[in-house]
Amino acid sequence: MKTLLYSALLLSTAAFGETKADQTATVAIGGKNITIKYSSPAVNNRAGKIFSKDGLISHDDHYPVWRAGANAATALHTDATLTLGGMTLAPGDYTLFVNIANPAAWELIVSKQTGQGGLDYDAKQDLGKVKMTMSKPPSMVEQLVYTLAATGGNKGKLTLSWENMAGSVDFTAK
Repeated sequence: MKTLLYSALLLSTAAFGETKADQTATVAIGGKNITIKYSSPAVNNRAGKIFSKDGLISHDDHYPVWRAGANAATALHTDATLTLGGMTLAPGDYTLFVNIANPAAWELIVSKQTGQGGLDYDAKQDLGKVKMTMSKPPSMVEQLVYTLAATGGNKGKLTLSWENMAGSVDFTAK
C-alpha cells in the first residue's frame, strides 16, 4: 500500500511539476476568519499549455471540473456566514472546485463534501456554483495562488490565479 501511495505521489508531482503543499490564504472580516487551504502546482515551463482544450487539466477524470489546486481537494473554512453571488454558506467547512469549460467564464463550485482527495468530485455534493469574474494577471503566475482580500466594510474578494488566468468572486461576510 505504501508503494502504491508513493507511486501516486510521484505521478502527481511529475504531472504538475513542483507542487507547494499546504498553502494557506486567510482574511479576517468583522473579526471572523475565512481560510483556504490548498496545494499549489507550478506551470513548470508549460505556459499556454495548462488551460487549453487539450491542456494539462483536460486530462483530469472530471474535466471540465477542476480541483483548483493539486494533491488533496482545496478546502474552505469560514467562521462567518458568507454570501457568494446568490449562494449563502453557513459557518463551517467546504471544498472548492472550478468548472473551467468556458475560459471566459469560470464557475466556482462549492461542495458540502469535505476531506476527499482532489480527484474525488461528486456533483451530487455541490452546494452551488457562482460565476467568476475573469481577468489576466499582470504577468504569468508560476505557482497557483489563492488570495482572500478585505475590500471594505464586511466585503471581500476571493481570487484564484495561475498561469495566464485569474478568476475572482466577491463575497459578503456576516
